[in-house]
Amino acid sequence: MASPGKLYLIPNVISDSTQEKVIPASVNEILPQITHFLAEEIRTARRYLSSLKIYDSIEALHFQVLNKDTSPIELSILMKPILDGHNVGVISESGCPGIADPGALAVEYAHQHNIQVVPLVGPSSILLALMASGLNGQQFAFHGYLPIEEKEATKVIKELESESKQKNQTQIFIETPYRNNSIFANLLKTLHPQTKLTVALDLTGVNETVLTESIAAWKNKKPNWPKTPSVFLFLA
Repeated sequence: MASPGKLYLIPNVISDSTQEKVIPASVNEILPQITHFLAEEIRTARRYLSSLKIYDSIEALHFQVLNKDTSPIELSILMKPILDGHNVGVISESGCPGIADPGALAVEYAHQHNIQVVPLVGPSSILLALMASGLNGQQFAFHGYLPIEEKEATKVIKELESESKQKNQTQIFIETPYRNNSIFANLLKTLHPQTKLTVALDLTGVNETVLTESIAAWKNKKPNWPKTPSVFLFLA
């Protein structure tokens, strides 16, 4: 029986056309050892690997879909190549696999079956935003996406602000580009004037912007945010 392969967690760019700037050479050196891949969207994964110019032929690689709806039975089938001795790579749609990403399902399976997990260094919008925010980097929590419905989002924002004040904890969440302005407006309306709010947009990209102000100061500026991937952080 073959020894199992390794599960590699392969970082992706978080802004278009930034491969040379943010993907380390060590990732490019490891990729030739991997011919089986799991990804949310096969088309974008193929395009990303092609842009790295590592493989002579993308057609020779094997891709399978891994997403939030993948069942345990489907996952066991997806992971069969690694049990047969092949290295398998998990590619996120953006940033690092396993963080706000269904790649965590493959990682959990790997630990349950004594398969070595190898995380590779790459860009994380969550950590980059925290680094550049000036908010508390010792105590922080990531909450994914806020509820879409405004009333429910307001309730969650109030709860997170209360927790932030109690624990001196930076609260972090991400948002889809088309909702940047609506969620920003809700934050200005809901948070206390002294609470500090950071808006981080297009991290690592040509239009990268990271700004931190109190809610009172933000209300005097009233910016119109572009429809670009964003991270929001606040500290009460």
